[in-house]
Amino acid sequence: MTRMMGVLLAMVLSGVVAGCGLPRDSGTTLRDVRGGVLRVGVTENPPWTEVPGDGPPAGAEAVLVQRLATRMGATVQWYPGSESELMAAVKDRVLDLVIGGLDAAAPWTDDAALTRPFVTMRTVVAAPAGVPVPDDLAGVTVAVEAGTAEVAAVAAEDATVVPVREVTGDEGMPVVVGEWRLAELNLIESGHELGSHDHVWALPPGENGWQAEVERFLLAQTHTGVEELLVAAERAS
Repeated sequence: MTRMMGVLLAMVLSGVVAGCGLPRDSGTTLRDVRGGVLRVGVTENPPWTEVPGDGPPAGAEAVLVQRLATRMGATVQWYPGSESELMAAVKDRVLDLVIGGLDAAAPWTDDAALTRPFVTMRTVVAAPAGVPVPDDLAGVTVAVEAGTAEVAAVAAEDATVVPVREVTGDEGMPVVVGEWRLAELNLIESGHELGSHDHVWALPPGENGWQAEVERFLLAQTHTGVEELLVAAERAS
């Protein structure tokens, strides 16, 4: 985060927004955003969100935010920060929205209003054509991105874990990937699912009109469309 971004986030967390020292009243966010400014907190979680040192955030959800802003005639102001900082800010209604590959099952769900899940992405074991994956993973060698929760999940299946920096599809063995990468890497799903995530955005509590507007936009997105944004973000990084 650049120093300027840090200053902006500090201002938001202090409630100093648009010259006003108090959070906006409940129920006015939709009116304020339409034709105005959309204040978005963003935490790093590629390829959903990427926060460069300079320039605006990127990633699949950053594209979606820009589309939402265009639809509402609003200008986006970005406020990068940690998840805990941003959730405190949106809870106090000094941010209009928080993104970052957020999972509906995350522990901070009591701090903000969450949209209904707009997409569910699964993590699966897949393999190139011609590489068999048995029904039982015990003893099977599986490539997994190092440092991820999936390392433990694969080990729990008694498979032999091969940590890799990045799954490329050229490993010549079964691999663990998000389902959105299957077509990109020419992989075939094996039937082993290691988990799934219901992705949501976080909004200020009590802003019912605003939440309805955001949910209408999100629920109009297709699974395939979100997958394409993720692939594009991955290739651009």
